[in-house]
Amino acid sequence: MAANTTGGVSFDTDEETELILESLDEFVAREVEPIVEELGDVYTNPRKGRRENGRWTDELLEAREEIRRKSAEAGFYAMNLPEEAGGDGISPVTWYRAKKHLATHGGGLERYALAGPEGPKPLLLQAEGEQREKYLEPVVRGEKSTAFGQTEPGVGSDSPNMETTAEKSEAQRASERSGAAAERDGDEWVLNGRKQWITNAPYADFVQLFARTTPQEEAGRYGGITCFIVEEDEYELGSYNNAVGAVGSQAEIVLDGVRVPEDRVLGEVDEAFYAAMDFLSLGRLELGAEAIGYSEYLLEAATDYVTEREAFGEPIGNFQQVSTKIAEGKAKTYAADAAGLKLAWKMAQDERTVMDASILKWFATNVLWEVADAAVQVHGANGLAEENPYMDLVHQARILRIVEGTDEIQLNTIAKSMGITD
Repeated sequence: MAANTTGGVSFDTDEETELILESLDEFVAREVEPIVEELGDVYTNPRKGRRENGRWTDELLEAREEIRRKSAEAGFYAMNLPEEAGGDGISPVTWYRAKKHLATHGGGLERYALAGPEGPKPLLLQAEGEQREKYLEPVVRGEKSTAFGQTEPGVGSDSPNMETTAEKSEAQRASERSGAAAERDGDEWVLNGRKQWITNAPYADFVQLFARTTPQEEAGRYGGITCFIVEEDEYELGSYNNAVGAVGSQAEIVLDGVRVPEDRVLGEVDEAFYAAMDFLSLGRLELGAEAIGYSEYLLEAATDYVTEREAFGEPIGNFQQVSTKIAEGKAKTYAADAAGLKLAWKMAQDERTVMDASILKWFATNVLWEVADAAVQVHGANGLAEENPYMDLVHQARILRIVEGTDEIQLNTIAKSMGITD
């Protein structure tokens, strides 16, 4: 998206982006909708698409994987990544518009047409040599999926205080002290701890897992944390974290003396938290885009309903209490979209975006929460029916106010950026 002649942000959608959005619609119609239709109530009825522990059925998993692979083949899935990593290097503005546009379809299986938590994120771009071939490239192609293992049972937003540790094996320590090369079976890190609420943990081929490698008193609050690539057969799954709206998507990861070779350190030892912080704005941009897209989807559905549904001899949209709910939702969604475009534009200019990202994440997800509740309300009892998507998006809205930093964390970040708090 080009800047206008005064140096500000242009709100026009350029021709290339329009083509991408149209092509995404065609992809959903051609590849996703037939899969959804074939799945039938396995997809629409959560009780038929989940096992007793919450895990997705094989049919749903295969559908998700098929959509990812086909999207990657079509050039959509990871198109925001640099070309050298297998993407198309599209701008943050185009990626924002694509994420938002896809969400206007309603948040079903089509969401897997663009990389989410299971897909490649900038942190994985640190992969080098064999790491790229074995982990980065297959994820970009939609052939493998990953997860981001940071949150712990007792440590949520305060992630620097994580209790998961990684220590060098005794054999490796001895070889380093002697100056000799580490023996093959000793060139390892030993991981212990637990991670919780890890999206895609039940299905990931590997996890990008954070552990403390140097104590805080030595490395500082944000130092001393390292990211490891841990493969699916090396950790145990604990309980499924069946949060409302995300049943089967998250689980606990248990690390009990897991031995990981040195060549699976991702990035620099002790520097992982700083690397992750560099990419916070992208995650918040993506969630903001999805929240705005869902809001637009709900507003369109609500508008159609209130202009057709009649009560007391006229469309219910004629009643002020109904129309005001939708109008307020439209105004707030419009404002959130403007904030999203500004954040994306600033990211494209490599400007500092910490406060902008927190503003978008907090505002857009809270707008979705209000819009989703209003959509259910104006639909009356129909809004509560299982076959309608409105309550599903209420649940999604509630989740989005917590993941990628809670409301409170976003507001605290904004206050810090303003110089109000330390």
